[in-house]
Order: sequence, then structure tokens, then C-alpha cells
Amino acid sequence: MPNARATHLTRRGILAAGGAIGLGAALAACGDDDAKSGGSADASKSAAAGPWSFEDDRGTKVRTDRAPASIVAFTGVAAALHDYGIEVKGVFGPTTTKDGKADVQAGDMDVSKLTVIGNAWGQFNIEKYASLAPDVLISTMFDDAGTLWYVPEESKDKIAKLAPSVGISVFDRQLPKPLERMLALAESLGADVRAAKIVEAKKNFEKAAERLRKAAKARPEIKVLVGSASQDIFYVSGSNFSIDLEYYKALGVNLVEPSAKALKASGGWFENLSWENVDKYPADVIIMDDRTATIQPADITESTWKKLPAVKAGQVVARTPEPILSYDKCTPMLNNLAEAIEKAKKVA
Repeated sequence: MPNARATHLTRRGILAAGGAIGLGAALAACGDDDAKSGGSADASKSAAAGPWSFEDDRGTKVRTDRAPASIVAFTGVAAALHDYGIEVKGVFGPTTTKDGKADVQAGDMDVSKLTVIGNAWGQFNIEKYASLAPDVLISTMFDDAGTLWYVPEESKDKIAKLAPSVGISVFDRQLPKPLERMLALAESLGADVRAAKIVEAKKNFEKAAERLRKAAKARPEIKVLVGSASQDIFYVSGSNFSIDLEYYKALGVNLVEPSAKALKASGGWFENLSWENVDKYPADVIIMDDRTATIQPADITESTWKKLPAVKAGQVVARTPEPILSYDKCTPMLNNLAEAIEKAKKVA
């Protein structure tokens, strides 16, 4: 995928990622040094005593004289590291909602203790970033060109001069891989990956994956549509590229798939439907984008939506297109979908 095009389509599509909008619509329209959980505080101090290096998913090996103490990260990455006991100083990306509460992508972090470099797409305060004397910047990547998520293209060169960066790919791979990579990154930063809490979280994730596999095998007739809502458009995601959907498909979930022709305009991510045509694809279960930039199911007023069999049957559940990459946060995603399939009535 050419870099220029990947940057545009991916950033718009990604959020449309699993069906998205989040950014889709938005784009169209426009801590503490010690680890607080997981028993990793001592490990962090130990790691900080010597040189640090990590090879990211761009194949770039980042080296520093000591483990980074001032970490700035995309909000979802920071939330994952928090689950492993690694705290960041600053974040960029959806962090707080309009009422000042933590955004869904902030996970369990205390957002009041974070320096927010930017809270929305295109926002990145370079001066505030520089004031943190960052040792490393960490983000995810939604393309194969090494584009760091939520780092503005127009200022990326200036940002890059202030600290080395690490990119974790969430593009065209199944969920377990980026989970493994985030855990490896956390370990390099001092997390105790053998802590009972982390070991148990991984076991629970594996149990949830097996539950979803069994549910899909037992009920192959249940069709699952992946959607995201904006004021004028309903997005239906294909399973390609998205880490959660590729994994669900591998586990046997019967996902509704728009045609390659229909997906082409978005670079393969999703199909745009008008609300008049929202019934184009029959579905028994609908999983909907839970990001704050999207319209949530309870707030959709379109009559065509309310008439959908899955909606009338109450078979609509949340989907997290940008998972917080910790085992603890991804386990509920699998269990929720498994439960929806297990309990679904055949309505399509």
C-alpha cells in the first residue's frame, strides 16, 4: 500500500476499522515513575540501571543509555502499559470525554495525573511534549508503512527529533500477536511478566478464545455484522486488516463480509451505507463500535436501524476496534461475543 494513500485511507478507515467512523467521521469533518501494579516497581528500577533496547514492528531497534523514565504514548498504548505496571508521563489520543471523564481508550488510568499532549485527531502540542523531556514515544501502527497512530503527519519530523519512537503494529495480523508484542515491550521497560496477575490474565484470555471458538463451532448459522454509526453513514467492516476481526474469523465466527468491490473505496476496510440501506446485509448479531467519536446504539434514532431483526431482538453488543493491548482488557471482548453467539436467536 503506497505510503501517501495508506496514511489517508488507513487513518480514516481504521476507525472505520471494524466498521468504524470514529475517526472516519471526524476526519471527514475536519504519572508517576513507579509502577503501580503487577509487582513491577522493583523490576522497573532494575531495568533502569543499564542500557535499554527494543526492536519494534518497523524493524527499528531503539537504544537508550537506560530504560526510559519519561514515556509518552498513544492513550491506548499507555493504558496497556498501565495494566502491566508501567506508567507514562504524557499521552496523545482520546483520553478524556467532554465531561472530563476517562475515555474508553484510557482504560484504568487516572487521567487526572497525565499530561495530555492532544485529546483529538490532529492535536499534538509539541511544546508540551518537549517539556516532558521524553525518553521515548510509543504508538500503534495501522498500516504497513510505519505510520505512527495519532502522530500528525505535518509535524512528525519535528516530533521525531525530540525522542526515539517505538511502533507496535495492529495492521493485518491476529490479536494474539500484538498482545505478545505489547507484553514484550512492557517487559523490556521493567514489567514483571511472571507476576501472578499477568499470568492469570493470559490464561483467562486463552480460555475466552476457546469459549468463542466453541460457540462459533456450535452455532455456525449465526451471522455477525460489524458496524459503526455516524450521522449520515453506517459503516460495515470487512474482516481484513483489523486485529480483532481477523482473529474472530480464525476462531470460526461467521462474519458478514462486504464484497471486495464494496470495500475498495476505503482501501479494504469497510463499506459505506446510507441509513436507508442499513438492512443490506442480514445479520443475527451486530457488534458496534464503542469509541466515543461514534454514535452508540442507544442513541441511533433512524427507523431503518430500529427495524433490523437483530436490533429488535436485542442482539446488539459492543465492539472495541482499537483494543487496549493487555490480556486483561481483551478477554472481555472475546467473552462478550461468545455469549452473544451462544444466546442469539436466529433472526436473519
